[in-house]
Amino acid sequence: MNILFIIDRIELKYFEFNNLVTNFWLIREMLRENNRVFITTIDKLSLVEAEAYTHCYHTFEKNGNIFYDKQDIHKKIEDFQLVMFRQDPPVDMDYINSTYIFDFVDRRKTFVMNEPRAIRDFNEKLHTLEFLELMPENIVTSSKSDIMEFLDKNEEIVLKPLNRCFGAGVMCLKKGDKNTAAIINTMTNNGSTLVMVQKYIEKARFGDKRVLFLGEKVLDYCVQKLPSNDDFKFNEHCDANIIKAELTGAEKENFKTVAGELNKLGIYLAGLDVIDGQIIEINVTSPCYFIKEINTHFGCELEKEMTNFILSKAKTIQLENCISIS
Repeated sequence: MNILFIIDRIELKYFEFNNLVTNFWLIREMLRENNRVFITTIDKLSLVEAEAYTHCYHTFEKNGNIFYDKQDIHKKIEDFQLVMFRQDPPVDMDYINSTYIFDFVDRRKTFVMNEPRAIRDFNEKLHTLEFLELMPENIVTSSKSDIMEFLDKNEEIVLKPLNRCFGAGVMCLKKGDKNTAAIINTMTNNGSTLVMVQKYIEKARFGDKRVLFLGEKVLDYCVQKLPSNDDFKFNEHCDANIIKAELTGAEKENFKTVAGELNKLGIYLAGLDVIDGQIIEINVTSPCYFIKEINTHFGCELEKEMTNFILSKAKTIQLENCISIS
């Protein structure tokens, strides 16, 4: 199978040896399954007479690591049977425009995971509200007075920008903080930018769980992401901050519903951030599966299970399309 990974530009810069990122494990395993794997970034996508193309690089494995040939190749995107769309946020206009490129890709020829239209339509913070009963109390607003009222009611809150990742720009605010007005004005750009505001969950001091989906399946593998020493949230990807965790029966049952709804949208790979059974965020753009850590903690090979699911899904979709065309 010809496979294209759309990765982040920073990830391309540090492509070799980077086993902290999910793409490293997936690409290496797909190469081991005798697939031809190429990588590109969103700035290398293009349209030529309404057909989607990309400048991309051929990858290969050597001594357990992955590398890429620095000579770029110009290929039509429909020449790939599978595209893994895994560009990191921020979901800015460059990101949005890259999803439009795929509006010109025939899905009967090329299966894309996750579906760019769905990523474009699903905000990782805001659309968590689709599962309101599984969330902490929250509002989405740019109004300083609304946020002040919410803070007065809840004593301690968390403010989040709607288009960033890895905890970037997330602020915690306690009632009575002398910087309250400055923090709110900064987060909302003086009342012009919407933010997600959530009630602070006391158990956040113990970190948050990363709950992982493969299609409609909620994985038993789970890690707890611990707050860094100088922050109230996880913001440093290192072994000391990622420990083994378990899902409760109630969590697993509740999150099956989330997985099913996301699948209907074409979002097959997703990760929930969960505190005390409550979802604080749904990661759909390029969710980290913490494969290195999960393999260590659980004695498994998660990349094999993921690769099997992805390739099987792509082949199933292709077969269904062939049948429908005939």
